Amino acid sequence: MSIRSPFGVPETVDRIRRALEAKGLDLFALVDHSGAAHEAGLAMNDTKLLVFGNPKAGTPAMVAAPLLAIELPLKALVWTDDAGVVRVGYQDPAELQRRYQVPDEVMGPLSHVGELLAAALAS
Repeated sequence: MSIRSPFGVPETVDRIRRALEAKGLDLFALVDHSGAAHEAGLAMNDTKLLVFGNPKAGTPAMVAAPLLAIELPLKALVWTDDAGVVRVGYQDPAELQRRYQVPDEVMGPLSHVGELLAAALAS
């Protein structure tokens, strides 16, 4: 899934970081894909990947459905598309739940990532 950001990539990343922190989520990594591409002499639109989560939320889900660990921690991809529009992409938690057959009672804490990202981008 993806949502449009009214901000540039740096501001979008900063807003998401602050929203994660406010909700008690850890930012485990910030991957600068476009920076790495440029260092390799390749062209790529501004693209950053945030890897985040909270072991108290993710661990019970991974215990219930071990293959879910392939997808966790959660991720948000912030990029500028070829039209110059900044987007935020993320895995739909409902799709992850269906794919890995995660019980409702342990998936709940992970199911609000879309709302968190949308709130971070609200003007």
